[in-house]
Amino acid sequence: MQMRKFIPLVAMAATLPGLALAQEEDEGVLDAIAAVAALNTEMVFIMNSLLFLIGGFLVFFMAAGFCMLETGLVRSKNATMQATKNVALFSLAGIAYFLVGFNLMYPLGDWVIEGWLGGISPTVLEPVGVALEDVDDIEYASIGSDFIFQLMFCAAVASIVSGAVAERIKLFPFLVFVVILTGLIYPIQASWSWGEGFLDEMGFSDFAGSSIVHGAGGFAALAGVLIVGSRYGKYGKDGKVNVMPGSNLPLATLGMFILWLGWFGFNGGSQLAMGTISDVADVSRIFANTNTAASGGAVAALILSTLLYKKPDLTMVLNGALAGLVSITAEPLTPSLGAATLIGAVGGVIVVLTVPLLDKLKIDDVVGAIPVHGFAGLWGTMAVPLTNSDANFGTQFIGMALICGFMFAASLVVFLILKAVMGVRVSDEDQVTGLDKTEMGMEAYPEFGNS
Repeated sequence: MQMRKFIPLVAMAATLPGLALAQEEDEGVLDAIAAVAALNTEMVFIMNSLLFLIGGFLVFFMAAGFCMLETGLVRSKNATMQATKNVALFSLAGIAYFLVGFNLMYPLGDWVIEGWLGGISPTVLEPVGVALEDVDDIEYASIGSDFIFQLMFCAAVASIVSGAVAERIKLFPFLVFVVILTGLIYPIQASWSWGEGFLDEMGFSDFAGSSIVHGAGGFAALAGVLIVGSRYGKYGKDGKVNVMPGSNLPLATLGMFILWLGWFGFNGGSQLAMGTISDVADVSRIFANTNTAASGGAVAALILSTLLYKKPDLTMVLNGALAGLVSITAEPLTPSLGAATLIGAVGGVIVVLTVPLLDKLKIDDVVGAIPVHGFAGLWGTMAVPLTNSDANFGTQFIGMALICGFMFAASLVVFLILKAVMGVRVSDEDQVTGLDKTEMGMEAYPEFGNS
């Protein structure tokens, strides 16, 4: 995603034969031309803002997708806790990003001095009823549409962490982490590229956030999982991995499809422009590539899980589709449909191979967020030069390493502080009982009992 993409205005006057002579002879023609130019300028602003708003509410619906996916993949005794976390994290992200994150991510003026030091400030929208002459950046979009669109990306990072640390983390320490993550940690690293920072100057390319959003969330989740530890009873003393199946796989499947839908806004909106024929055609191309990458990831996971386990694994198929989406997110524009399918398929393979690898390392990721968002995000970032000649593997690796390394290190420090000050893990007894009863005092499925 490129911040403040320049949109060339259509010179309507150039299409009218003999216009220069007419301008000299008739001031009325000049006024008419000025009116046409003003209208065209407003339409670019309107169409760009509309793309952001449509993309924004599609990505907003991904919050429901994350909630349904995670709630379906945890045990029934923890479903209310997981739903509460998702509602609370999205709400807190909205406030933290408004108060600090947006201006920190897109610093005003000089990137370091005036930007970061002056970036600790709340977001300010255009005034009510703003006129054309009062808009600061008429060739871009409204501040409100930009803010809403970028906020959804920020909140998605927190949702990724939520699923990985499910079933054993305390509610309020997690929410404190969310505030710090969405208000400070994520905006700082995102400013390095999308805020026209040093990674952008180096030529690092991440169209819609395979590293900046998904890799960032995946490695923040890894830090959380390492500090919180595995669920009670997940790993036996003999090294055996005890399966803890989710409570509602149809619900998890619904969550995956909601995320798939939201991804059209995630990637398509990242074109950041809809004021020209070229831009609209590019958005449609991004939609098509996004869809086929998800298909490639799902099919690859279906086939590989069947070969490895003799029967297909639905959870692998769900995460394979999501990994395909993550993989194409870094460059959904330049690939052909065939290339996009293959890029997504590799993401599906990565998930099937790395989910059991984490279990061997006793890293307990409840929903597979680290393989889906972290590892597939790395692959998607490194795959950009395969179809985009403007990118190179060296710069992609540097950007990916800095982003994911920073997110892991910063999140690790925050989780360690929270562990020392508040404690982050519920007791083994509470885990056996379930967080719905011990942390929330209400059950998601009271008539069925706990499992």
